[in-house]
Amino acid sequence: MAYSFEEQTRIDLAATFRIIAHLGMHEAVANHFSAALSADGKKFLLNPKWKHFSRIRASDLLLLDADDEATALRPDVDATAWAIHGQIHQRLPQARAVLHLHPIYTTSVACLANPQILPVDQNSARYFNRVAVDTLYGGMADTVAEGARLAGLLADKRPPADGQPRGTGYRRDHRRGVLTISGRWSGPVRFWSPRGQPASPLKVLSAEVAEKTAQDWENIADFSRQHFAEMKQLMIDADPSLLD
Repeated sequence: MAYSFEEQTRIDLAATFRIIAHLGMHEAVANHFSAALSADGKKFLLNPKWKHFSRIRASDLLLLDADDEATALRPDVDATAWAIHGQIHQRLPQARAVLHLHPIYTTSVACLANPQILPVDQNSARYFNRVAVDTLYGGMADTVAEGARLAGLLADKRPPADGQPRGTGYRRDHRRGVLTISGRWSGPVRFWSPRGQPASPLKVLSAEVAEKTAQDWENIADFSRQHFAEMKQLMIDADPSLLD
């Protein structure tokens, strides 16, 4: 069956919610994902307020306009979701997919005095110099001004054509969690989730080796795309209702 671009994007985004729930990286009925439909990014899909990730279907996703200020008053749109995703899609057309979530291990790192993901192995090196850290937490991000500030934080983390999620940011306070942006659907689902720091000193890779490893990862575009395709199919096989 041939799908339109919007239909396919709805399916991909719905599958992403199911994947994150399957991996246990969701938080209650909070957190939001969005996907741009228009070239300028301002027309985008967003999950409705207070719906569990494991139950989201393609038809549940809301089609919003980042320029429509009245959206902030809609009962089915969360205030923080509109503030963050609305501003990112309004200001960063390259952000085709935006995921905001609170995975336990990444959030734990964000709560450290020095919230840094060190390049200690092949997976952590994948994000060397590709993560923006925001240390200015000031409460719930439910204002346009805060959303615009967060968009600015990610502005120089431009996702390349292969869909690798370079535009990743996380907060040092557990209330904000992680934002990741991607140029394609191959990228946003599979970012590294650090498992805290051991008591023994870490053996950190040199900057040269870490950067080389990150670039090597970026050259394996089909890995990310096929990983997402396989995970999506697993979710469809488990519960075809996500296609509804």
